[in-house]
Amino acid sequence: MTRIMASEFLKIKRKMILFLVLLGPMGVIGLEAVNFGIRYDWLTEVYKDDLWVGLIVEVSMLSIITILIGLTILTSMIANIEHQTNAWKQLLALPISKTQVFTGKVLLSIFLLLISCFFLAVGTIVLGIALKFGTDIPYLYLLKMCFFPCLAALPFIILQIWLAITLKNQAIPLTSGILGAIISMYSMNFADWVPWKWPLLMNEWEKPMYSVFAGLGTGILLYFISLLDFNRKDVK
Repeated sequence: MTRIMASEFLKIKRKMILFLVLLGPMGVIGLEAVNFGIRYDWLTEVYKDDLWVGLIVEVSMLSIITILIGLTILTSMIANIEHQTNAWKQLLALPISKTQVFTGKVLLSIFLLLISCFFLAVGTIVLGIALKFGTDIPYLYLLKMCFFPCLAALPFIILQIWLAITLKNQAIPLTSGILGAIISMYSMNFADWVPWKWPLLMNEWEKPMYSVFAGLGTGILLYFISLLDFNRKDVK
């Protein structure tokens, strides 16, 4: 797996994938900078009890749809490296198992998304300091709101990488992921068992970890289901 992951990183070295990893958090922070710049007095009045929490909430609300659209584009680009060069047969002919190939793609997608979440957290800190919110930063809350939505979105990561690998026409995975992101925007009133609600970290118990556990559990189940499907079919 170490050699496979090293190979995957080499494949994306000169691709736009790494730029996309940075573009997502930069876009969110940039939009929030404009938001606070235009509505500074009103927003600081709304969040006067804790300006840092207010900033983190605003960033988190915008980052969720960014994560869902970002993972859709990211997984498509990762899978499309082999599709564009018709390299799937050559790759699967190597002395490595299909399980390792599929797992490598999944781990790469998750790792890149977590890196993106890290840059989102750093960008939030920089923005808050620039807005003169002080240095009393709630780091634990910041990390939760930056990383938890990504973990809760694990089923969508698995689903999108599975679709992107098994379907050469990337229009279908991209359409599926974008529709899912749009549904998630309006899912706050959905039942707690609906996966599109999990990245919002909202549930009747008001415990974000429940949404994370639901996402992780369903994601692991989907991983094994998609892995079985990948192992039994030919990828063209």
